[in-house]
Amino acid sequence: MRIAIVTETFLPSTDGVVTRLTQAIKHFRSKEHEVLVVAPDLGVYEYEGAKVIGIKPITLPFYRYRPFTLPSKEVKGVLENFQPDIVHAANPILLAASGVHYAKKLDYPLIATYHTHVPKYMDYYWVYKPAKPIVWHHIKKLHHAADLNLCTSEAIKKELHEKKFHNLHVLQRGVDIHSRHPKFYDEQMRDYLTNGEKSKKLLVFIGRLAIEKEVHKIKPLLEARSDIALAIIGDGPSRQELEKTFKNTNTVFTGFLHGEELSKAFASADAFIFPSVTETLGLVILEAMASGLPVVAAKSGPTLEQVKDEETGLLFENEDVNSMIQAVNKLDNQELLQQMKQKARIEAEKYAWENASQQLLDYYQETIEIHNHTKIMAAQ
Repeated sequence: MRIAIVTETFLPSTDGVVTRLTQAIKHFRSKEHEVLVVAPDLGVYEYEGAKVIGIKPITLPFYRYRPFTLPSKEVKGVLENFQPDIVHAANPILLAASGVHYAKKLDYPLIATYHTHVPKYMDYYWVYKPAKPIVWHHIKKLHHAADLNLCTSEAIKKELHEKKFHNLHVLQRGVDIHSRHPKFYDEQMRDYLTNGEKSKKLLVFIGRLAIEKEVHKIKPLLEARSDIALAIIGDGPSRQELEKTFKNTNTVFTGFLHGEELSKAFASADAFIFPSVTETLGLVILEAMASGLPVVAAKSGPTLEQVKDEETGLLFENEDVNSMIQAVNKLDNQELLQQMKQKARIEAEKYAWENASQQLLDYYQETIEIHNHTKIMAAQ
């Protein structure tokens, strides 16, 4: 199969979309499928034998943290030269919208995936909130053009159904159970993340530092309990503001960590804290669980699908400081903590990436069949 993936984000960026795509490409290449990736030009031109075509990016005034690529006519020539059996538009909004447009124009089977809850994010940026209906209209129009649509959780599927998205399915989550593992526990990493106070209970947050991630909501917990240390791992547009917010608390900002360093950071903590309710899934939750960490999470549709209270983690009511503190207090029960650590790892082992990537490949084949059937029906 010749697979063209047009995406808004790719390496060297690190987020859930990139993780899912890179794991899928590894699987596709192991099955000897040809893969072409069209992405913002960030200096990566090959991955696991897949060619990466970079399209010149720009920095948008409302999000200067990373570059994006606007819709581009170059995508048409790239697709015509590659002649794909299927086009996958990953999170189509800007560049990937060109994947949608030219797949339809050139009559290629088209699958679209909904990863990032951009309309929900707009609730956190008051300047852009009035444009939310326009953004929904744009995204719906793009997904309506696809033969088949995928999203990442049942909660988001329900919301998109209410928005009249058609032929919608949930893509299984996945995790690298080998690189995210309790065996990566490291005393030196724990010393670093606790600022030398290893006896404190260590919570980690790992992700992009932006207002919609709601990291600031953790601060009252640190004010209530001086025996807790927090490590904030990642970077983004809100980092400077967060550093001010958490000044004079037991908090360490590391910036981005990668590879084995990141594996050690996960495994060396006592628990993972996830305050956001804007995610379509939150693959990082499963990475934490694979590392043997219980997840302390604000209740939302996607977190309720992944975290079982007092089994694989602890759930608290969003925007309720007392509820969050009460949840974290349960980590003091060492017997419960150890049980949750073990159950979290066992749960994560069910979701090896190979299964999720094969499911995506199966959806590609289904999309091709739908597309061909639609053409036959239209010709009759």
